[in-house]
Amino acid sequence: MSHDWLLVETLGTEPTVVAQGAQTRNMIPISSLLRRNPHLMAIQTAISETVRGGSGLSSITPKNDCVIRTEMVAMPDGRIHGVQMWVGAADDEPPPRPMVGSLVWDLTAGTATDTVESLTVGGWDAAAQPTHGRPFADDLPRRDLNPYEAEVVSMLIKPRAGVAICSTWDLTDHRGEQITMGFVARSLAESDDDGERLVCRAMNWRSVRDGRSGREDYSLAQSILAGLARPGVHRALVDPRHWMLVKWLDDPAPFFDWRAGISGAEGVHPDDLPTAAEMADGFRTGGGEGVLRVIARDGGWTPVHVSVHRVALHDGVQAGLAEFRLPTAAELTAAGLA
Repeated sequence: MSHDWLLVETLGTEPTVVAQGAQTRNMIPISSLLRRNPHLMAIQTAISETVRGGSGLSSITPKNDCVIRTEMVAMPDGRIHGVQMWVGAADDEPPPRPMVGSLVWDLTAGTATDTVESLTVGGWDAAAQPTHGRPFADDLPRRDLNPYEAEVVSMLIKPRAGVAICSTWDLTDHRGEQITMGFVARSLAESDDDGERLVCRAMNWRSVRDGRSGREDYSLAQSILAGLARPGVHRALVDPRHWMLVKWLDDPAPFFDWRAGISGAEGVHPDDLPTAAEMADGFRTGGGEGVLRVIARDGGWTPVHVSVHRVALHDGVQAGLAEFRLPTAAELTAAGLA
């Protein structure tokens, strides 16, 4: 095996390798990747002890010819997502250990919890971002449309336990620079003091691209996205079950507080809920539109024209493509809000 750090995801039935140095690996069982390695049993034991003990370790292989070093990747709630592992000669020093972030999406509540590391790896300015109670639309890349993201969005819109995803994404960081990020996520049913909930536990790391196919798909998707953009219109993918905003396809709309209500219904004026219900009925047959008063950035209410259309994602999951813009004078009059 190479002397790079391996990143092993440990939430499944068997530890799986998701990164080797900066190279993303598509969840290869460690017993398969290292099947010819004479230290396989010692490596598996070191990973198990790291997860069980909740801390990294350094151990010598039975023949005293190699050292195994591990570090855990965990959330603040104590759940370990994975283990970073390096194997080398006893007198060798390992290369710098790659930064790995951990994050949790609460698929029941519709909120995300990040670590400083996951925000940094994902290209955010970690010092300017909250780590708890983040909307999904804050955690997913904005504007960038990568060819694998529909699978993740489908997991959020139609959540179920037992889904595992590993991919490499190209995106733009907060400085406007292009970066590549590796990403692994697994949905799990968990219990806590508040009862049962469905969560998605994930890790991310800075990665590199292999070949050109992903970049070509990415460029094509970006060209299609740019061709659909219109001045003054801000598009987003929403969950049609409760109109939760999942991902911005343009820059976020600046004329209302889209973070105020995790569920779309929470951010709509009570008197406009019948209009929202009519739009939901129209969406079931193809699309709907109307003027809704939503929470303004100053905490009051502001009218916004919203139209929603159906769009098919991964495995036929239906999402809503929402378009937000300021209403015209005629639309305000027709809505009784002039």
